[in-house]
Amino acid sequence: MYQIVQKESFSEKVVKLVVHAPRIARARKPGHFIILRIDEQGERIPLTIAQADKKAGTITLVVQKVGVSSTRLCEMNPGDSILDLVGPLGKATHIHQAGTVLACGGGVGIAPLLPIVEGFKKAGNRVVTVLAARSKDLIILEDEIRQWSDEVIIMTDDGSYGNKGLVTTGAEEVILREKVDECVAIGPAVMMKFTSLLTKKYNIPTQASLNAIMVDGTGMCGACRASVGGETKFTCIDGPEFDAHQIDFDELIQRLGGYKAEEQEAWEQVNG
Repeated sequence: MYQIVQKESFSEKVVKLVVHAPRIARARKPGHFIILRIDEQGERIPLTIAQADKKAGTITLVVQKVGVSSTRLCEMNPGDSILDLVGPLGKATHIHQAGTVLACGGGVGIAPLLPIVEGFKKAGNRVVTVLAARSKDLIILEDEIRQWSDEVIIMTDDGSYGNKGLVTTGAEEVILREKVDECVAIGPAVMMKFTSLLTKKYNIPTQASLNAIMVDGTGMCGACRASVGGETKFTCIDGPEFDAHQIDFDELIQRLGGYKAEEQEAWEQVNG
């Protein structure tokens, strides 16, 4: 059992949970994720490890209420325990000295972006981060991101905080004013698609972390398959990060909506 030791609500639908998991905390690297089950009847939920404290033996998870299981997880409190938690899974981010790194995060995608920003900064890079969301209350982990960024640009759809516009608006402003050597984009698939199209125009190498459907996390089920460079890749074992310019985002977006009917049915069963 893995005990929740701390909880913070970022918004009505987004919660931060700090979980006691010493072995995972020691082994985790930027880009790694875990898969958990709340109880024996719970489905498997993949979540990126946003932060890890080796000394305290804890990992930080950011959860968005999407379906029944994620909502149940968000409703848990400090002192409650999660049945099982497997990780760290996936391939770690390739952290290296690139020069100037442009980090683009959208919504809850800011959580997995945090350890990558930290890693690139510690490796000696200049890091410019663009955070984007629909409104001010959906910008998360801003202080933590600022700690490891040379500059942070905030973009909101409604203009309630920072600058009004999409993540690509802020990203292009950076690209036009200085040389960007590498880009990392994490967020909704549509956001990553258009960030990728932007950086491809300027010939900037770009990595995207795919928020594809994952079930077993070992490459056995094939639920998280994606087309990358004309080949089938499994997000859980080949990723979760891939060359953004090689990803078939249109196929990915279509596949991400594949279980909407089942999700609605599950909600109806729970809510009567």
